Amino acid sequence: MNIVLLGAPGAGKGTQALRMEERYKLRHISTGDIFRQHMRRQTEVGNLARSYIKKGQLVPDDVTFKIVASALEEAGNENFLLDGFPRNTNQAAMLDGLVKIDKAINIDVDMSVLTDRICGRRSCIECGYTAHVSTLSDSVCPKCGCEMVQRMDDREDTVRDRLRVYEEQTAPLIEYYRARGVLVNVNGMGSPEEVFAEIGKVLG
Repeated sequence: MNIVLLGAPGAGKGTQALRMEERYKLRHISTGDIFRQHMRRQTEVGNLARSYIKKGQLVPDDVTFKIVASALEEAGNENFLLDGFPRNTNQAAMLDGLVKIDKAINIDVDMSVLTDRICGRRSCIECGYTAHVSTLSDSVCPKCGCEMVQRMDDREDTVRDRLRVYEEQTAPLIEYYRARGVLVNVNGMGSPEEVFAEIGKVLG
C-alpha cells in the first residue's frame, strides 16, 4: 500500500510516520529529512533549499519533485509512506503521473494548538529525531546522544508564516484526495499512542 501522510505543521506526521514505517514495513520518504541531508552536505540542492526554508517558504515544486522521484525510484517495488510531499495540488498531480496512491491519511489537529507544539519542538542535529521540550530532560538526543536544537523554521515568527502557507497551499490537498476517494481523516488531538491506534483502524 502506498500512502501519503497529510496534516498541518505540528500535527505529528513525523512521529506517526516512524511508527507506521516499523509496523507496516513501509519505506518512509520524508522530504524534510532528504533536504536536511543535502543541507548538511552543502550540496547545490541543499543550499537552494536552505535559502527558501530560512524565509519560511516552500522549496519550488520542480526541485522537490526531482528529489522525491529519485527516492521513489530507489524504493523500487517497496510500499512507501510519503511524509511532507505533496505540499500542493500541483505536486499531487505530478505524483499521480508517477505512482498510484492508495491512501491519503490526514492527521487533523486544531490550529490553535499547533504553534505551541511546533515552537516547543527540538530536533537532533545528527539523526533527525524530534521531541517536544516538555518530554526532554536535557538537550541530548535520547536516540543517538547528539545535540537537540530548535530548527530555524520552528521559531515563532517562521511558524506563523508556515501555518499561513499551509492554509493557502497545502490544505487544499484534503479535498484533492477526498475527490479521488482515498482520503481518511484521523483525529490528531490525542496522545501519539491514541493517534496511532486510529491509524491502525484504517490500515489494519
